[in-house]
Amino acid sequence: MLRGLRAISTVLIVAGLLLLVDAGLTLAWQEPVSALLGRVAQNKLSSQLKVIESTAPTPLVQKALKSLPDPNRRIAFLARLARRKAKTGDAIGRISIPKIGANFVVVQGTDSASLRKGPGHYPGTALPGLRETVGIAGHRTTYLAPFRHVDELKPNDQIILDMPYGRFVYAVQGTKIVPPTQVSVTRNVGYERLVLSACHPLYSAAKRIIIFARLRSEQPRGAAR
Repeated sequence: MLRGLRAISTVLIVAGLLLLVDAGLTLAWQEPVSALLGRVAQNKLSSQLKVIESTAPTPLVQKALKSLPDPNRRIAFLARLARRKAKTGDAIGRISIPKIGANFVVVQGTDSASLRKGPGHYPGTALPGLRETVGIAGHRTTYLAPFRHVDELKPNDQIILDMPYGRFVYAVQGTKIVPPTQVSVTRNVGYERLVLSACHPLYSAAKRIIIFARLRSEQPRGAAR
């Protein structure tokens, strides 16, 4: 019995130490277990995105693109097509934020399952290239914490979205803290705007931190060229 109690005590001590380590890593960096799961999901999404980027458009799409000599119109055409085809949880593009060292594949959807894979595109908003608002949400402490440091972004910092059909560079306009129910932040404003959303403050879902950015340049990629 004494030997059994000692074994149980050892297990409890080790479990306690592991919980402390987990809590320490979460406070200093991010939650380690979900980070591992997030990395696995990102690797799969990256492979999926490469397949999408390397797949040639159908003959019908090629014919439509040939009738559009303006690259901006080709980008818009492919953006509308991508929006119709995007399924929840699928890779749609990649977001890079040089100021905070963020580089992640973006998935379609902002449900819990999708956000466990990476930053998620709000289905009710446009895709880049349509001159409307593009909304993307992301975690700050779990599943690789892609938006952990978005509070460090300042006006004119760059945010880059690489879609299969184009590269879009946005400049930060400003930051706003809002209640979770304030969906008006994703409304269209007459020009192409990128809106990043994440829980605020860290370790809490009481509010949302919103980053607004305006499109500064776009460059056709893939079939849009």
